[in-house]
Amino acid sequence: MTDPAKLESDAAGLVRPYVITKGRDLPEEGKLSLITLVTAAKDDQQRPVGLSPEEQKLLDICTAGYLSVAEIAGHTELPVGVVKILLAALAEGGYLIARPPVERAQQADRQILEEVLNGLRAKFG
Repeated sequence: MTDPAKLESDAAGLVRPYVITKGRDLPEEGKLSLITLVTAAKDDQQRPVGLSPEEQKLLDICTAGYLSVAEIAGHTELPVGVVKILLAALAEGGYLIARPPVERAQQADRQILEEVLNGLRAKFG
């Protein structure tokens, strides 16, 4: 016969992320990536009421400054998907500011760089 305590802990592991996120879906793919930087909105108001303990913890972590979504997930030890859902909800509520990652710069044209190098060599030796 199986131990009821073991069954309860196994079930809690399956249900908990759904309960934490209140059944919300992941945000759009481009909205929050692992390297998106997040910080608490600078408000002198009191802490919002009605937030879950996990959402409160995320707000506390984000008050220190900009952290990436991956860092926040590491601090909370929650799955990344759950953290993304909670962060998106907090950002929509105006509690957090998310700064998208800087897009990768285009590489300079090799021919132009060679011409500049040749010009500098011709001028300065």
